[in-house]
Amino acid sequence: MTTSTIPHPGIVSRDQWLAKRKELLAHEKELTRHYDRVNAERRRLPMVKVEKDYIFDGPKGKPSLKELFEDRRQLIVYHFMFDPAWDKGCTGCTGFVDALGDLSLLNKRDTTFAVVSRAPLAKLEAYKAQKGWSIAWFSSFGSDFNYDFHVTLDPKVAPAEYNYRSKAEMAEAKGHTVLMEGEEHGLSVFFELDGDVFHTYSAYARGNESLTDAYRLLDTTPYGRQQDFEESPSGWPQKPTYG
Repeated sequence: MTTSTIPHPGIVSRDQWLAKRKELLAHEKELTRHYDRVNAERRRLPMVKVEKDYIFDGPKGKPSLKELFEDRRQLIVYHFMFDPAWDKGCTGCTGFVDALGDLSLLNKRDTTFAVVSRAPLAKLEAYKAQKGWSIAWFSSFGSDFNYDFHVTLDPKVAPAEYNYRSKAEMAEAKGHTVLMEGEEHGLSVFFELDGDVFHTYSAYARGNESLTDAYRLLDTTPYGRQQDFEESPSGWPQKPTYG
């Protein structure tokens, strides 16, 4: 019998495989329970009032940040890397949008999803048509939005910060490092309350890589998935349930 030189998992009997699979299942269940705990902690995050009146450029006019909500309670913004000087969007961000599933559940959970980039709207529209996308994509060109949410890094505008690290901290970090200048990607969540807009959450770098389906995106919001198994943040009024 010839042993293949191709790298592969070990070969065992069915009983041996089943024993290992059950061992792994216990670890998977613990990972799921930990993920639920982290999601609950995320829902308990306080929020910060957005004081600036950001204006964007979109296919139907110039909406404010509040108008991006489309009269829903929660707004998720994906910060797509697209420098004004580029003719095409970032390949990684392109892969993210390509991987997005059916997000119709978000609207049913009082949540809107939008994409924002710093490139002028004409470039966004051209790239969107080329890719055949139907996403709501807005330009933040000329505003402070990208700088304030740390996805456009320019030391001449503001001290560079990405993924909650300064330039010095990023230089010492292991794993995902960035140049700390130019465009980066991220995701930010906003909440509307009594006519005001609040910033509740932002994630960067690898924190976004699995956020391509409706449930994972809802996990980043204050109301979460709005399902019975979720732990409700203490001190809150009863959060809505949409079925």
